[in-house]
Amino acid sequence: MARGPGLSDLDFVLSLQRECISVHVGQAGVQIGNACWELFCLEHGIQADGTFAAQTSKINDDDSFTTFFSETGNGKHVPRAVMVDLEPTVVDEVRAGTYRQLFHPEQLITGKEDAANNYARGHYTVGKESIDLVLDRIRKLTDACSGLQGFLIFHSFGGGTGSGFTSLLMERLSLDYGKKSKLEFAIYPAPQVSTAVVEPYNSILTTHTTLEHSDCAFMVDNEAIYDICRRNLDIERPTYTNLNRLISQIVSSITASLRFDGALNVDLTEFQTNLVPYPRIHFPLVTYAPIISAEKAYHEQLSVAEITSSCFEPNSQMVKCDPRHGKYMACCMLYRGDVVPKDVNVAIAAIKTKRTIQFVDWCPTGFKMHQRCHWHLKLHHTETNTLNCITNEYHNHIYGEKNLIHSIEHNTLTIYLLCKDKKNGKEILNFICSATERT
Repeated sequence: MARGPGLSDLDFVLSLQRECISVHVGQAGVQIGNACWELFCLEHGIQADGTFAAQTSKINDDDSFTTFFSETGNGKHVPRAVMVDLEPTVVDEVRAGTYRQLFHPEQLITGKEDAANNYARGHYTVGKESIDLVLDRIRKLTDACSGLQGFLIFHSFGGGTGSGFTSLLMERLSLDYGKKSKLEFAIYPAPQVSTAVVEPYNSILTTHTTLEHSDCAFMVDNEAIYDICRRNLDIERPTYTNLNRLISQIVSSITASLRFDGALNVDLTEFQTNLVPYPRIHFPLVTYAPIISAEKAYHEQLSVAEITSSCFEPNSQMVKCDPRHGKYMACCMLYRGDVVPKDVNVAIAAIKTKRTIQFVDWCPTGFKMHQRCHWHLKLHHTETNTLNCITNEYHNHIYGEKNLIHSIEHNTLTIYLLCKDKKNGKEILNFICSATERT
């Protein structure tokens, strides 16, 4: 890389230290990863075998994509990623898929027995057998980095591997890599779209375990994504492929400033700085706009003000909750496209004038803006009521339906609920303990 004008030796060295390693855990994490890397390759002009397309190689003079890809001696680009699942079915789809030549075989890790939607199996028994191998593969990726920024971790809160193994992995990453940033992209269970009755238990356990080891967690729930696909994209029966590709667009927008060169680039620590007022309150609510179908895209022209305004509508949220019941602590807006700063300032001023959203008293103007290219993404962080309204709904469902928990194999598991209603939390904890004793 040629040194830019006016860069000191230190600035030049620091500009190179931007690598990010993605870790995809469990079925949800691997399938989202498959969609994300397909999109990243399309955005950077990289073909399915890892080589540049002929027309791209001639004009590509931006090597910022090396934050996510490493280059081999023969010109092939390999994702800085590890995909791991405790059973082989989902990872085998990647091994046999269109992008099978993109990934290094050692980066695709599988076990022989899954976690059976059981947090304890993923964390304490089956997962414990695979953790050293996964950490060894991650160590090899970090050794190939000139300056590691941190980790992006993709998983679900409801699955056994996504919850149990991820929490074990994040504990070990904190131990091995100290203060390197760890950002989560997590699928949170939705009450109307559930694959297992024990999803709420897994979610409670992994939220508690990872709370001290995650710097920022972007949450998505399947119910909100389903509704967006039906309402905005005119897909009558959305598949997981549709959901994952929508999620990949969100991930692409968040990471665009890491993968493309620009004056307003952000690094992983900046997300934490802008969106996390207190370390334990690190669950931003993601919204994305505009989301329109391919048929309508060529017939509509949206202004910056309209796009910005739509970001504060519940229909654009990736989680089904109502932030109007709380107050905003911070708001980070990322624009992609031919966006003029003046238009952005006008749009923000209009929102402030309407007083459609309320900020906490100690941060009355908590907006942060960045610009890259093409689409528009907005992240905002609400009061803890947002997380409470999600968790309380599941807690009520568990307690009301008296669903029995899967047999938990470790006697020292402890549950701390992230809700303000301490009495309700104790009742649920007592119920789970009594259910465990009966099993």
